[in-house]
Amino acid sequence: METTEEEFRNSWESFITAYYQDGFDRVVMCYPEQRSLEIDYWDLDRFDPELGDDLLKDPDRVVPIAEAVLRSLSPGDEEIGLRIINVPEKVPIREIRSSHIGRLISVEGLVKRCTDVRPKVKTALFRCDSCTEPIRVEQEGLSFREPVICPSCNSNRKGGFTFLPNDSIFSDFQKLEIQENPEELRGGEQPQTLAIHVEGDLTGSIWPGDRVVANGVLHTKQRIFGTTKLREFNIFMDCISIRPEEREYEELSITDEDVERIIELSEDKSIMEIIIASISPTIYGMREEKEGLAIQLFGGVPKRMPDGTRIRGDVHILIVGDPGTAKSQMLMYMGELAPRGIYTSGRGSSAAGLTAAAVKDEFGEGRWSLEAGALVLGDKGLVCVDEIDKMKPEDRSAMHEAMEQQRVSIAKAGITATLPARCAMLGAANPKYGRFDPDVPISEQINLPPTLLSRFDLIMLIRDLPNKEADSLMAEHILKAHRLGEEMALGREVEGADSYTPQIDRELFKKYVAYAKKNHSPVLSKEAEEKLKNYYLDLRGRASADSPLPITARQLEAFVRISEASARMRLSDIVSEEDADRAIRLIEHSLRQIAMDKETGMFDIDIIATGTPHSQKSKMLKIRGIIKGREGEDSRGAPLDAILEECSKSGIDEEDVKALLAKMRDTGVIYSPQVGFYKMV
Repeated sequence: METTEEEFRNSWESFITAYYQDGFDRVVMCYPEQRSLEIDYWDLDRFDPELGDDLLKDPDRVVPIAEAVLRSLSPGDEEIGLRIINVPEKVPIREIRSSHIGRLISVEGLVKRCTDVRPKVKTALFRCDSCTEPIRVEQEGLSFREPVICPSCNSNRKGGFTFLPNDSIFSDFQKLEIQENPEELRGGEQPQTLAIHVEGDLTGSIWPGDRVVANGVLHTKQRIFGTTKLREFNIFMDCISIRPEEREYEELSITDEDVERIIELSEDKSIMEIIIASISPTIYGMREEKEGLAIQLFGGVPKRMPDGTRIRGDVHILIVGDPGTAKSQMLMYMGELAPRGIYTSGRGSSAAGLTAAAVKDEFGEGRWSLEAGALVLGDKGLVCVDEIDKMKPEDRSAMHEAMEQQRVSIAKAGITATLPARCAMLGAANPKYGRFDPDVPISEQINLPPTLLSRFDLIMLIRDLPNKEADSLMAEHILKAHRLGEEMALGREVEGADSYTPQIDRELFKKYVAYAKKNHSPVLSKEAEEKLKNYYLDLRGRASADSPLPITARQLEAFVRISEASARMRLSDIVSEEDADRAIRLIEHSLRQIAMDKETGMFDIDIIATGTPHSQKSKMLKIRGIIKGREGEDSRGAPLDAILEECSKSGIDEEDVKALLAKMRDTGVIYSPQVGFYKMV
């Protein structure tokens, strides 16, 4: 027998009085700042299982009755809403079917975009143009309902009713679009999306990039092609409650058995080598690069300081290599291996696609809506950007704030917002001239601005140099991999397959990383702290006013992040001296490749930070002094012969002078009014 409306009312009134009287009183006291009562579904289920079951099956009937009970219990005219949380019927967005229409369900996902908050009419008031009597029409669904006939004078003239917006009742309304979490996708699947409609006090609290749990009723809207109504329907959710999820990696189901295997692995003395060997074993060699990528997966510990400053824990890595050195393959592998990984190509990415955009489309019904880009969608994960050097300079500049401050600020089309982008970035690029040139300084062959380069903790160079022994081993590895693939396609077993199989299964590896990041926040030991401090002071102590600056505080912070990640790999809560040694070794390896001044044989951080070595700067200052002193002697400027002559007295090679003059001219420091003459700008 179907439950009557009166029975529903009595049941809800008894339930609220028994379980939520104090909460209801607080809402009434705080109204209108607080406009809704939050109810846990399991409390309702314990009180009356049948009522809970009816709520899941027929929410469109039950929820309005419950809200009417709340209004009747309130002492004034408070419009108190109902918010149901912990709905048991959790449905992945990809698995939503027609059987879920009209039911109360729960979905999890990542907010991709949202519209601005707009008014939506709940009760429309009209005036009859014949007798001037007011007519109240309750609004339901998506379409605006107008009166058909006037109950006072029976007038049904078309256009005979005037809408009175000032006397109608409105509520706030906003549309969100959520998509599946990146870690739930398999094999490069495209994420499925779901439109969500939120009203009242739920509006304005969620932003693109937020991970949310939304509870609501699934409804349909008929598709229309021109004037033809189609049999197909779009689905959307009328939201009853929505909550942002701050928990990290809980989307991965880690069982007690998984935890035992993870801890057992961590106790292996060679766990570091096992983890490194589990990263893309099909790619031959690249031991240091794989070690750096393993460090990046685990990451350091983010800190929130007493003054509100946030220090990032994510490790950013840039790989620059000759063509055919498996950079793209490595990035794709890392995007799939990370618990939350997003892969994109710089050639096909714009600033808006990477950060955030204000877009005008059907979703916003012709108005502006805010859409999250890859760095925002990859919040608390890993974003792999291939061909980062192929991006337009104006698009690439949008990454500066995201990499250091780990947020994206947007002010477009009247929308001003700051979105979280707490992700590690793995970039890949080719040398400026296609392949590394041994006669050109490495720093001049990376086609990225110094301001962006300096934000990477590690920069790895992969050079394809002929070497008989190494080439032989690589050829054998590649050919064996192809033979293995062919035999596997035929269903045959092949010897040596172990060398191409990760030592830790991919799914277990993801869970290992997630478990480490969730449960371990390593702290520097006194020994590790002393080691890093002494190394930093020793390098800085070698610098003088006339010598290059070898290292800055930015590298010291990178030491700490990498040391913490190294400790996490062992599931340790203490950063040991061994972890500090690993950080020093990796950063030294990086600096030796891209920040070593060949003239002085010393580290010169200016190569990364400014793009110009200290030794070149001093020569440039000398050339500037010569041009300044000479340009007054001749209206055409300082002659090249005089510049070369004076520079040779200071021991500056003629070829260096010409190269520096060209560089100074390109950067706008000097100009050449006539061939062979130079002036200061």
